[in-house]
Amino acid sequence: MASVTYDHVYKRFGDVTAVNDLNIQIEDKEFLVLVGPSGCGKSTALRLLAGLEDISDGKILIGDQVVNDVAPKDRDIAMVFQSYALYPHMSVYDNMAFGLKLRKTPKDEIKRRVSDAAQILGISDLLERKPRQLSGGQRQRVAVGRAIVREPKVFLFDEPLSNLDAKLRVETRANISKLHQQLKTTFIYVTHDQVEAMTMASRIAVINKGILQQIDTPQTLYDTPANLFVAGFIGSPAMNFFPAKITKDGDGLIINGNTFSVKIPGSRTDVYMPYNGKSVIFGIRPEDIHNPEFAPPGISAQPVQAKIDVTELMGNEIFVYLKNGDHNFVARVDPRSRYQIADDVQVVFNMENMHVFDRDSELAIR
Repeated sequence: MASVTYDHVYKRFGDVTAVNDLNIQIEDKEFLVLVGPSGCGKSTALRLLAGLEDISDGKILIGDQVVNDVAPKDRDIAMVFQSYALYPHMSVYDNMAFGLKLRKTPKDEIKRRVSDAAQILGISDLLERKPRQLSGGQRQRVAVGRAIVREPKVFLFDEPLSNLDAKLRVETRANISKLHQQLKTTFIYVTHDQVEAMTMASRIAVINKGILQQIDTPQTLYDTPANLFVAGFIGSPAMNFFPAKITKDGDGLIINGNTFSVKIPGSRTDVYMPYNGKSVIFGIRPEDIHNPEFAPPGISAQPVQAKIDVTELMGNEIFVYLKNGDHNFVARVDPRSRYQIADDVQVVFNMENMHVFDRDSELAIR
């Protein structure tokens, strides 16, 4: 068991800085997810920890040991990749045992570790099969089992679910979360899928263009994103953004989006008063846009007229794609809503959950 520290870590490829001054303290037994768009530097950060890439500047520590110059095999980590990388001519047992055999681990110990890992992963009845006889999900579990038997201090997962179909992804991510609870070891997991991040992590580190944007619990990232990028990346469907201006209205303030205007709750007036007359970016999540007929009681509801472009019935909710002037936005509404394409409708914004961002810095205004 061990903590992991990125201390002012940089990775440069020529003129490109893939990881830019990364500072993260990962606690022992934590499940941290590194998330961001493709090419943001998250996998590079993982490879630096694994020793598969050399650090350009800074330090990485596993526990109290600086591992910059420690060989990958001596870092006491295990990595699960997107590719299963199983030996096709070996049985499941031999695939899982191979690394231990190379380390000259006693046969009885190898048998115990493989048996224990297989039981945890539910693949005890597959140990004599070859990889070609397994489904994609079973192969992924074998790859995870190969990592488990090493009993490392830290597990690294680099987009391990990317090759699985949608149903299997849901099942496997639940299994990985359960595995973390059983093993009580530090997990560091890389994905571009924010749904995976939200459902699995104890904390999420959001990275963009090699720079750490925000690190916090999933709920905090969702409720109080630090900037426009985090707000747009965390949440599915993504937060709606509108260019707008804050203007005074009597003793209060309004968000003026040119083709609509909505009142800012009185509890937020003091926060936004310094931005009176200034251009901002107004954000509101799809789940905070309601059909007035089924809006929750007690919310700070502000009406907005819109035209329906597309509806997507999801069973327990409807995604409604709307247009107001030049603004396109998405609402998640009650499935009892009788919305039709091209209807002119009124929706209400729950302004208690509104977000406002500085137009220049793109930082959240609080």
